[in-house]
Amino acid sequence: MSDELMLEIVTPEKMAFAGNVEEVTIPGTEGEFGVLRGHEALLSSIEIGELNFTKDGKKTYYAVNTGYGEVTSSKVTILIETAERADSIDKDRARKAKESAEARLAQLAKEDTEYKEVHLALLRSIARISVAEK
Repeated sequence: MSDELMLEIVTPEKMAFAGNVEEVTIPGTEGEFGVLRGHEALLSSIEIGELNFTKDGKKTYYAVNTGYGEVTSSKVTILIETAERADSIDKDRARKAKESAEARLAQLAKEDTEYKEVHLALLRSIARISVAEK
């Protein structure tokens, strides 16, 4: 039995990644969790954050948006709104998006209908910056 785990990261536009990995770490809504081959089956919702996996001893990082993950003993399927690999993220654009979101939030009250949307944009830009710096 191989120690590898099949991982698929799927967005509405494309298959962002498909291949065997040694482990994967996922930003679940109840907290970050790691998966190795033989993990108990589970379904989890996924938060904006950093997803990473190890393949051939090397870590690969993705900034991910919200979605769902299905784990079985030999496969992890991630259905996600967006997934950006660290080396494809434009750090300057992410920093500008963060600054813009922070400026907009400073002008909004938590009760404003737009507040949650802008706050999520801020979280996405923070995740993108963090992943891009890996």
